[in-house]
Amino acid sequence: MYLRWIRPHNFDSNRHYKKVEILNPHTKGNQLTHQARIELKDLHLNTQIGTYAAGETVPDAHILDLILHISPQLVLIKEDGMQFVFDYDPLVAEIDRLAKNQHYDTQERLMTRIAYACTGYPEIEAIEIGLRKFPIMKNSGSLGVRLAIDKTTFETMR
Repeated sequence: MYLRWIRPHNFDSNRHYKKVEILNPHTKGNQLTHQARIELKDLHLNTQIGTYAAGETVPDAHILDLILHISPQLVLIKEDGMQFVFDYDPLVAEIDRLAKNQHYDTQERLMTRIAYACTGYPEIEAIEIGLRKFPIMKNSGSLGVRLAIDKTTFETMR
């Protein structure tokens, strides 16, 4: 069960909200669960990954997908304001810095550094990260790596 704040129809002011208990449709066994996610999709990173011989296809783009699992309390807010939500801008800036920081031999190393950067934000409970490059051959195809880190593993990484 979680709480949701709604404004009754007979009130004109945004300050009058009613607390409503809602059962979440996400269940695990008999235990109710709730989820909130921030999804960063299709972010083209300014990075250099891999070493390529003459004549090999060099990727034009390295594209990041990142899902941050956070508390629903940072999404179901009773008033508008950045102090009530997770501010992801500093994390995006850190990801950009890590991508530009050095040449990487592998996508996996950059993903690892991004995952550990996420551990510095206590609001983040778990992550799913994917990094893909395009093109792979003859201006077509993409190749990517995905990683999901659950809450328990994420806590041990901190």
